[in-house]
Amino acid sequence: TDGRRWADGLSDVSIAGDPLAFPHLARTDLPGHPTTVAGYARLVREIAADRARWEPLVRYDALTRWYARLETGPGYEVWLLSWLPGQSSGFHDHGESSGVMTVVRGELIERSLTHAGEGARTLRPGGQRVFSSGYLHEVVNGALEPAVSIHLYTPGLTAMNQYGAAAVPEQHPEPLPREQAERH
Repeated sequence: TDGRRWADGLSDVSIAGDPLAFPHLARTDLPGHPTTVAGYARLVREIAADRARWEPLVRYDALTRWYARLETGPGYEVWLLSWLPGQSSGFHDHGESSGVMTVVRGELIERSLTHAGEGARTLRPGGQRVFSSGYLHEVVNGALEPAVSIHLYTPGLTAMNQYGAAAVPEQHPEPLPREQAERH
C-alpha cells in the first residue's frame, strides 16, 4: 500500500465501533497487577491471608521440597513451597529475579552470605523477606514440624544458581552446573 489508502480520516472507532458499546471489551473489573516492591509484598500478604486458596494445594514430598505455582502476572510469578523437617534449598541465588517470601505454616531458617559475613534469621508466619537479584542465601526447615512458604519472583524465575558447601563470603563462589540446580 502507498499510505494514502488510510488518508480518508477513518479512525479505529469509526472502523470497529466504540469499544465502550461492547462491555466485554471495556472491562473495568480486571485485577490490578503489582509493579513495585510494596505492591509485590502486598500481594504476597493477600495470598498468605487467603488460606482457602493455597491450603488445599499443599503436599509434602519426603525426597525433595514440593512446590506449585499459584499465580503469574505480567513480570512476576508466585509459588507455594512445602518443607519437611531437614529439607533445605542449599545456598543459591535467583539469577536476575528479585522477590518476596513469607512463611505461612511452621518456621524456616534463612542463612545468608554477604561480603560482611554470614547471617541467620528465623522466619515465622506473618514476617516477610524481600531480596534483590543476586542475593545469596539458604532456606532450611530446622524444626520438627513441616513448614509452608509463599514466594514471589520478579521477573519470573528463569535461573537459580546453586552454590557448593565451600562458598565463603570472602570469595564469590562458582555456581554449580545448571543441571544440578534445583528450583526454589
